[in-house]
Formats: sequence, structure tokens, C-alpha cells
Amino acid sequence: MNAENCADRLEASGDAIAALLRGLSEEQARWKPDGKRWSVLEVAHHLLDEESADFRTRVDLALHKPDEPFPPIDPEGWCVERRYNEQDLGAVVERFVAERRRSLDWLRGLGDADLARKHAAPWGGEIAAGDVLAAWVAHDLLHFRQMLGVLYASLERDAEPFRLDYAGGGW
Repeated sequence: MNAENCADRLEASGDAIAALLRGLSEEQARWKPDGKRWSVLEVAHHLLDEESADFRTRVDLALHKPDEPFPPIDPEGWCVERRYNEQDLGAVVERFVAERRRSLDWLRGLGDADLARKHAAPWGGEIAAGDVLAAWVAHDLLHFRQMLGVLYASLERDAEPFRLDYAGGGW
């Protein structure tokens, strides 16, 4: 694993996320399967905030400023505080794509960075730059799967009285 390989994976997943979100209506984007799960819009806004305030920042600190503490993040709190579900989906997607482009350019400029460099983790112990980078790639995949689940549940609801069984195994 190196920064270039991770940039390639992040580019592919970022493109997939943006493609999945384009063309959704505001109602589809804001719909929640239940009171516990986030809407697709909330997930998209979370990805935007994580792009700019978490992963890129923390990889940079681990590589270049190991004595600076990681800035605090509050994904659950930000969802409510920043009213993710009231935002404009198109604007969120546009901002996510722009931030992802900045991240990709930055990552591709790292060259052979020492991803084994450690940084003090806020929860105790240490975390390597490579750990944060690998988690960034995994984070995209986890939330892509989450958005697919919400969209599948929405389709199930909208298709009634028809069923989706013929498509194959469900979620």
C-alpha cells in the first residue's frame, strides 16, 4: 500500500459516490428508513466533512507534524448541528467532488511518504499515517454500502405492492 494506490482507490470510490447521488430527488436524498439511520444526504454531507476535516488533515499531521494534536471531530454532533438533512444535495455533492479532487492532488504529491510514521491518537496510543490512509479508503466503502442500503430500502417502499425478490438476495 502506498499513497498513489490509495489515491486511485479514493478516486474510484469518490466517482462512484458522486454517480450514486446524482439524479436523486431531494425527497429520495432526505428519506430515512427509520429514526436511527441516516439519510443518503446525511451520509453525503458526513463524507464531505470527513474529507476536509478528518482524513486528509490527520494523514498530513501524522506525516509532517507528529507533535501537533489531531483536531477534534464530532460526526454525530455535526449531523445535527450542521443540519445535514436540510442541505442541498447538489451543492453537497459538488463540494465533496471538489474536496476529493484536492485530496487526490495532495495524496499524489506525497511520493514515497513514510506511511509508518506514527502520531499520538486522541484515544490513547499511536496510529500510523498508513492506518489513517487505509481507514480513509475503507470509510468510503462502508458509507457507499450504507447509502446503497438506504436506497434499496427506499425502492422496497416505493415498489409496494410489488416485491424485489426477482432481483436476487436482498439486504
